[in-house]
This record gives sequence, structure tokens and C-alpha cells, in this order.
Amino acid sequence: MSWLSCIRPHLKDAGKVEIDNDIGKGKESQSSNGNNRRCGAARSFPFRELAMATRGFKEVNLIGEGGFGRVYKGRLGTGQLVAIKQLDRKGVQGYQEFIVEVLMLSLLDDSLSPERPPLSWNTRIKIALGAAQGLEYLHCTANPPVIYRDLKSANILLDDDFNPKLSDFGLAKLGPVGDNTHVSTRVMGTQGYCAPEYAMSGKLTLKSDIYCFGVVLLEIITGRKAIDSTKKPGEQNLVVWSRPFLKDRRKFIQLIDPLLEGRYHLRCVHHAIAIAAMCLQEQPTFRPIVSDIVVALEYLASQSYGSEQPRDEVPSPSKPSPQKDRRSPVQASRRGKNSRFM
Repeated sequence: MSWLSCIRPHLKDAGKVEIDNDIGKGKESQSSNGNNRRCGAARSFPFRELAMATRGFKEVNLIGEGGFGRVYKGRLGTGQLVAIKQLDRKGVQGYQEFIVEVLMLSLLDDSLSPERPPLSWNTRIKIALGAAQGLEYLHCTANPPVIYRDLKSANILLDDDFNPKLSDFGLAKLGPVGDNTHVSTRVMGTQGYCAPEYAMSGKLTLKSDIYCFGVVLLEIITGRKAIDSTKKPGEQNLVVWSRPFLKDRRKFIQLIDPLLEGRYHLRCVHHAIAIAAMCLQEQPTFRPIVSDIVVALEYLASQSYGSEQPRDEVPSPSKPSPQKDRRSPVQASRRGKNSRFM
């Protein structure tokens, strides 16, 4: 299963990319009309083939929308399931930035996750850890650091083994360097995920991403959406609804997704909720750095449900994390075979 990208539908033969299953290695393949134009390791598709794959870009196939445009789920004539990104020329980024992302996508493997039963606690922590590791690369290894700015559950793609990949960098910004403490920019992002200080002032920092991650982690724990208009008033905004529970450890149990049906180590879930609470601090300086979050989640991931009871000592995101080996984007974002970026 792969990522494809295209320009707008009125442009003829504007299909852009097929992501090869072998990282960094192109593979020869033919589209339905024999077109085999290539862009580095990527293969071009005619627009009509992408339109057929998405049944004319119908709304029912819409997965999400980001800085570059809309993303649709589609199925090629071969039966291969794909995600197709449609460039919006009126969007916040231009053609050159779109091409840069396409070239990056052509080097990485990806799959789409079909609808499945409720995720187990072990799988949820695996996804949270993978997303945190991807964010850690952006913040700690990229030079200058990169602020994702649109971290949300819809931008975390899962393959068949639930290995997460961060996608859609259309709103990403280079972080502050030197004596600068923030980047001033037009407020953009997704309702329910934006850090309050960024929404009010337009001042963007690495800690803005940490707040977004806290919302995602809270979604993973509760099984709720960041914004859900089907809920009754007072419960539609996940962060607003959860605040009273996050402030009282005795109420943590009310945040746990009931579909888990008790299949978790309660102490580990409590620590995960505590991490989310720290990420959602209203004062940015009180939020942990991402490398400390990774250390804490790595421990929780090691205490899988079904194993013996976890140890009492759990690393806290507030504690300094050990110096880590810094590697290339693919290496730094992979544990085993897992890649964290799209």
C-alpha cells in the first residue's frame, strides 16, 4: 500500500508519485495506459487513473485535509490500496514545496490501516511512542529544528502492523535559532489541537507541538476525538472535557477508554495520563521536551499488558533524558523496521 500525489483535477496527466516498498529503491511498474514516467524513485500516474482510483475524488473517499490540499483513499486497478494527495494551488504552500514533499515520500514505505476493532493498550502506546520519536527527530536532530505545527491524529498514518508515520508537513516551519525564542507566523492549524498561546499571539515554539502531542495522546487514551460535535455540550472539546479529570489523580480512571475493558496495567495508564497532562499545561515552559516524553513512553511500551506487573520506577518526562545517538532521518525515526515520517 502506497502514497500517491497529484495536482488539481483539471490538469492532464498530473499524477505524481508512487511510493516504492523498498526504501530508496525505485521499481519498474506500468500504469493502466502504459505510462511509466519517473521522478527519481517515483513513478508518474495520469490523472484519469487517480480519478478512477478515488471514484472521481468522492467525499466518501476523503481521508483528511492539510496544508497542501486534500488526501483521498483510493484503490488502483491492480487492487493496491493507496492514499492520493491532491494539491490545492490556493493552499498555504506552493508547487516547489509540494515537489519537495513528493520526493521525500518517494523514499519511504507506507501503508494505510483499514478499519479494525478497538486498539489494544499495547498498540496504543506503540503508536504514541512512534509519533513521539518522529517529533523528536524534527525537534532535536533536524538543524535548524522543525516545528510541525499540525500534529494531529489524522496526520499519523498506520501500516498493517500499526507502525506510525507522521504525514503532511504543509504547515511545518523552521524553529527559532540563536537568541530567538519563537517564530511569529499567521495562526494556522486544526481546531482542538492548537496550543492556546499560539492561537492567541501567533508566537510559535517547539512547545506548541508538545501541546498538540498531548491532545493526540489524550485521544489515544480516551478513544475520543479532539473535537466531536456529536457529544453533548461540555464534552465536544476533548481538552476542555478532560481538564477536571487531569487535575485530580483519583479521577484518572474516568479518562480511560471503556472499550479497553480493563486490559491494561492501571499504573502504566496513570503515567500515560500524567504525560498528557504535562503536555497540556497552559504555560509552555511547564511542558516537557519531546526527548523526555520519548524516554517515558519507551518505558511504558516495555511494560506490555499480559506481562508481569510493571516496576514502581517509571521515568518522568520532567526528568532529564540521557544523550541519545543521533542518526539519519530514517534511522532516527525507526525502531526495528518502523519508519516514523511521511
